[in-house]
Amino acid sequence: MAKPRIFIEEESEAGVYHALSRAVDGNDIFGDIEKETFVRMMRAAAAFHQVEILTFCVMSNHFHIVVKVPPRPEAFDLPLDTVMERWQATVDEASFRTIQRQFARYRQSGCEALIEAWRLRMLDRMFRLTEFMKSLKQRFTQWFNRRHDRRGTLWEGRYKHVIVEDAEAAMYTITTYVDLNPVRAGIVTDPGDYRWCGYAEAMADNRLALDGLMTITGFGSGPRGLAAPGDLESGDTPRERRRRELKALAEYRRLLGIAGRPRVTEDGRIIRRGLSPEVQERMAARCGVRTELLLRKVRHLTDGVILGSREFIDRWFERHRYWFGGRSREHRATGARRIGPGWKGLFTLRDLRS
Repeated sequence: MAKPRIFIEEESEAGVYHALSRAVDGNDIFGDIEKETFVRMMRAAAAFHQVEILTFCVMSNHFHIVVKVPPRPEAFDLPLDTVMERWQATVDEASFRTIQRQFARYRQSGCEALIEAWRLRMLDRMFRLTEFMKSLKQRFTQWFNRRHDRRGTLWEGRYKHVIVEDAEAAMYTITTYVDLNPVRAGIVTDPGDYRWCGYAEAMADNRLALDGLMTITGFGSGPRGLAAPGDLESGDTPRERRRRELKALAEYRRLLGIAGRPRVTEDGRIIRRGLSPEVQERMAARCGVRTELLLRKVRHLTDGVILGSREFIDRWFERHRYWFGGRSREHRATGARRIGPGWKGLFTLRDLRS
């Protein structure tokens, strides 16, 4: 039996997570249309579940998402019309019409309480990583199976997730690792050229993708840059927000190990650039990891359970010893395990080989 999901706190799923899932048997299920559809569904599910996508990458047979789940506000509530509007974007038209007809029958028979019960169930699904991932994977499976005239499961078991410390080193490491996926796979040399990742969306001026980069780099308006879609209400002018967006883009591009925007010839050909030594040193100085390490597959960033500082992991370990079996539960002294040479200040919970 698979172990239960683990989170930072006992009673909340709030936190930053690197979540990923693979297609069954490693099949290549994501063509261009499938990738576009998945990203649209991901954004709709994030809006409904009240979570923030920091960055993501959709490859041919798997996807990565770095998501920030805020704590559920006290007395959080939304009216039925708002819940219905957001939920509609996460389901197909037939499902939405079915609910509308059902609600009409409830009202005719005086069963308003059943409508209220549905609204409360929907509210309970918000601010939860598990519900966000379940909704996204199920919705895409339904769409994919109809499109390709198939039945059955689409995914290889449950999704994986790694808890990520909401601190500079861990955040920079995991997000750049995700955005560099197409570079590791040899598809592009610049992640800005791969349409289906968060960084490329930000380069294309996607507002939500830019919000994610501002959170990652700290140029947002809240703690560690948390910038909600309506953050102009915080006092920003459009010009001030644009200035923060450009700073976030420039900083993140340097962290990715690529200096400046890609140059393009008059006929539209992109002139590729390699990784400059100066940028490599900057990346190493900011988060203790050189970019070339992120151009390899690293099991710790997908299977290490937690990524962060020694102190962050050890605190979690002491609160969650029950998660372990055998001698580890009683006799393991510390939680943090080293990743290896070159990963200064970063640890994981599991002792793995990259």
